[in-house]
Amino acid sequence: MMKKLLLPAILLALSLGFWASSDFQEIAAGVAIFLFGMLMLEDGFRLFSGGFLETALAKATGSIPKALGFGIVTTTIMQSSSLVSVITISFLSAGLITLVAGVGIIFGANIGTTTGAWLVAGFGLKVKISAYALPMLAVAIVLVFQSNKYLRGAGFVLAGLGFLFLGIHHMKVGFESFKDQFDLTRFALTGLLGLVTYTAIGAAATVVMQSSHATMVLIITALAAAQISYENALALAIGANIGTTITAIIGSLTANYQGKRLALAHVIFNLVTAGVALAFIGTLRESVDYISTHVGIADTDYALKLAVFHTVFNVLGVVLMLPLMRPLIVFLERVIAEPAEDTSRPKHLSKAVDEFPATIKIAMRQEVGHLYENAVELIVHGLNLHRHELFNATDIAALVDASTTPVEFDIDDRYERRVKTLYSAIVEFATRVGAQDLPADVMDDIYMMRDAAGRIVRAVKAIKHLRRNATGYTLRHRGVITDLYNDLRTQIARVLVEIHKLDLAEPDDRSSLWLDMERILVETDERDTFSTVEDLIRKRQISASAATSFLNDSNYAYSAMRDLLEATRASHIEPETAMAEVERILALDEDEVLERAIDDEDQVGAPRKAAKPVRQSASDRPKHRSHPNR
Repeated sequence: MMKKLLLPAILLALSLGFWASSDFQEIAAGVAIFLFGMLMLEDGFRLFSGGFLETALAKATGSIPKALGFGIVTTTIMQSSSLVSVITISFLSAGLITLVAGVGIIFGANIGTTTGAWLVAGFGLKVKISAYALPMLAVAIVLVFQSNKYLRGAGFVLAGLGFLFLGIHHMKVGFESFKDQFDLTRFALTGLLGLVTYTAIGAAATVVMQSSHATMVLIITALAAAQISYENALALAIGANIGTTITAIIGSLTANYQGKRLALAHVIFNLVTAGVALAFIGTLRESVDYISTHVGIADTDYALKLAVFHTVFNVLGVVLMLPLMRPLIVFLERVIAEPAEDTSRPKHLSKAVDEFPATIKIAMRQEVGHLYENAVELIVHGLNLHRHELFNATDIAALVDASTTPVEFDIDDRYERRVKTLYSAIVEFATRVGAQDLPADVMDDIYMMRDAAGRIVRAVKAIKHLRRNATGYTLRHRGVITDLYNDLRTQIARVLVEIHKLDLAEPDDRSSLWLDMERILVETDERDTFSTVEDLIRKRQISASAATSFLNDSNYAYSAMRDLLEATRASHIEPETAMAEVERILALDEDEVLERAIDDEDQVGAPRKAAKPVRQSASDRPKHRSHPNR
């Protein structure tokens, strides 16, 4: 109901203001131009994402001072604490930074946003900044139409600054003309009533405009034109700090529990800071007068004194809250508890990560990893094994031979709930972000991850087809056919174990060339298996019917192994590294893999005759960094 009434109320107020005064039109236009400049500024900095911004933010997790410094510097540069809040929530939701670092960044952003007040009070009101705005806009429009995203980003930033300057100019001119018709100081309130009333007005104005920077510019220009009293301006500035939390609250609505914790921290910090400022408003005013006198600010220059006040109470808030950081984190974790894990639902694909290329890529990789974990559980149980036993086994073949009891579970139901649901979310996410204007390399990575997810799903489907016969023929020993199915289970289990080892390895120690070696081994095993089955049929050790069933099942098994290896190549090998580029050049293509498999078979000699082929153990095989002979 409030949302439905708010827009008509705002439009009605604007209409009345336009009818009452032409100068009000200029003030309103100034605010609109300023807000438009803020939007362009944010769009420009978003185009620089994928590089410096993400790298710097990721490094800000090292310590609280680093996080605090990052918040101060980035907000000073971008002149938007709202954008910094959105970036932080996105990175926190994607798991790229810790909650402590996120809170530190928000603290720093509150200090960084005070530079905007200094810029307006110290420069915007004393210089005809509209003279700078027009050339900036002219140059900006040339850059905006360039194909290079960084030039376009620079154009948007320059245009944003131009519109900010133009907006400040129109607000200043509007208030100077407005004072000849109306004296707003008639509505000045003193004492506690004035503090509470104007704090509420400042908060409401910031909620409506969703920019504390715009509210501060409006306050400073009105104060410079003597349209509001200094005392009421201080209360408005405090209210603007409270209202700016609306952006974080809105951003957290689509975030995970970590993003909601950060939004609550932002609200707590700003409320505590505002409360302290209101409680000690007299002391703070004396402090501002003292500082202003010593830095050469005139006693009647209320605009600059407001900038000093804005800085003092925000710094005071950080000084008060920093020692309480750990208790605050404990409180946030208790109030907004981590939800119980539901493996059937996406863990990383919230809309909060859609804002920036880096968070999109990381979230997609993490969700594909989540899908793989669910898939491995189904595959291992489908082979009638258990993951903890398999990944700790020293002899995989012996474990498989001993595992004759079926694992009781509904594989179709598990597939629908834990695999298909996640895969659908991954495809939907890839489609959604594909509609954005993202760099080509980011979209290539997203689509590669989507295809990897598809391979994982196909592998699970293959095991579903294999499970019935594999279980039926291994419940008890039925001769050669049992050995064949156990060997097939062993080969799949071995691939899962090797992928698990790769997953545990450091990213720099992973090699795509190792995956080529695994592919060669899979192709060699497949050819040997077919040769073995043909030999068994000739010797009448296996019936044609059983052989046909087994060959069909072996097709499912080897397809699953290939899909798992290719999915691992996409999800575990970072494409940006120099080593990955070298390995991509050296990597074997499909025909070369088959050729190597045939060569290996020829080196061994005749195909294996035994029903149970012998293969290398994991410890006998080359390490992940070993390169195949070319």
